[in-house]
Amino acid sequence: MKIEKNKVVVLTYDLTVDGQLVDSANEEQPLDYIQGMHMLIPKFEEAVEGLEEGALFAFTVQPEDGYGPYDEKRRILLPKSAFTIKGELREDLMQVGRILPMVGSDGSIVNATVLEVKEEGVTMDFNHPMAGKVLNFSGKVVSVRDATEKELTEGLHGEFLPPEEHHCCHGKGKGNCHGHHDHKDGECCGHGDHDHKDGECCGHGDHDHKDGECCGHGHCHHEEE
Repeated sequence: MKIEKNKVVVLTYDLTVDGQLVDSANEEQPLDYIQGMHMLIPKFEEAVEGLEEGALFAFTVQPEDGYGPYDEKRRILLPKSAFTIKGELREDLMQVGRILPMVGSDGSIVNATVLEVKEEGVTMDFNHPMAGKVLNFSGKVVSVRDATEKELTEGLHGEFLPPEEHHCCHGKGKGNCHGHHDHKDGECCGHGDHDHKDGECCGHGDHDHKDGECCGHGHCHHEEE
């Protein structure tokens, strides 16, 4: 059976960027998804379209077909008050290199990386970690099958269900094709004027940042590992 629209695909992959392995999925923890459901970046699906079980693949995705160019305007200085949770300033979250879930002005959750901590605030990078990067994929198709009607309606792992019914998420591998985020204990950064529950996020909320597509496992943006 060939990979085509509405087929459930299980595959392994390695993602190499700048000569380094940054993400992978093996046969014990493979990537599975429904082809044509836009869970992966389009060029990934295009590259594996038509392959059969057991086929090997290797392809390159340029920045313009992946996560776009790096945008300096998406490096933003936030006040330290944005890292207040339940009235407590969480200095432990202000660690250079840490990736944190934050909420944009439209209520969507977007990940941002701590670049620099200064007296006047924290510089956050809202670019996708793979923005401006050439993505080199290689792997193997493990299996291909028809998706069920339930899977086509609800998603392979329930990702199309209403939020109250979807309890996150479907990634079985290490990350989501751009590195594994280290969010601990449901921690989020924000104004500190919300009632935070486990796994929820709040943010500075005055910037319009949009989430990119996933090229891999598509973990929920607020999933804690």
